[in-house]
Amino acid sequence: MTSFDPWSFNFFSMTLATLAIIVSKSLVTVALPIEFRPSSWSLAHATFYGDETASETLGGACGYGNLFSNGYGTDTAALSTTLFNNGFACGTCYQIKCVESTWCYPGVPFTTVTATNLCPPNWAQDSNYGGWCNPPRVHFDMSKPAFMKIAQWKAGIVPVMYRRVPCVRPGGLRFYFQGNGYWLLIYVMNVGGGGDIAQMWVKGSKTGWISMSHNWGATYQAFATLGGQSLSFKITSYTSKETIIAWDVAPANWNEGSTYTTDVNFH
Repeated sequence: MTSFDPWSFNFFSMTLATLAIIVSKSLVTVALPIEFRPSSWSLAHATFYGDETASETLGGACGYGNLFSNGYGTDTAALSTTLFNNGFACGTCYQIKCVESTWCYPGVPFTTVTATNLCPPNWAQDSNYGGWCNPPRVHFDMSKPAFMKIAQWKAGIVPVMYRRVPCVRPGGLRFYFQGNGYWLLIYVMNVGGGGDIAQMWVKGSKTGWISMSHNWGATYQAFATLGGQSLSFKITSYTSKETIIAWDVAPANWNEGSTYTTDVNFH
């Protein structure tokens, strides 16, 4: 008959306990992705600018450049100052539906747009008659194609209900590079989830994390010598406060005027 060995039993029990602690700690430290949730519906008004080609929407205060080639298309809007939030609202997404107007298209629940521009105040006109984007008004100046999805363009202006929704973007974040070896300016595009950015850092292959400052719209800058280094970025969402890291975004021979893609994004 095999004899019982208390030392072997105790060692086996201690090993299982140690493994359980390791597994438990690993489970605790795993961070699940934060999913942005839609907001409640609120009242606003909407107009449109440009024509059916939406060519006048290209460029804009957010710095997205050619909205067609950069994936935003014609479903875009300029936000009034109240919504624009000094550019931190760039990239946010909204569902908009026309309400309480004979100009609304019946049976259209809503259309979804991305904030790509600023609708500046016009203090020469009354806020209720032409100065639609004057603070504290909440207003969407939509591209004409987007506006025509919810109302007849002849309306000019219609009351709408709107809510923030998650931005569904194919693929990962995209970084468009400008600047030089001593000053780096990054345009961040294709941001999912809340669509917005609160803070960014850059890390060269020979440096630690360097905090970047908000330049304008969806652009961030760093005054640092980063030429000849591969670059990684750390990004914090303005809405969800989630932080993600995009490692080795650009190679050591990165160039100004180039766009570099990643496989990470917010949700």
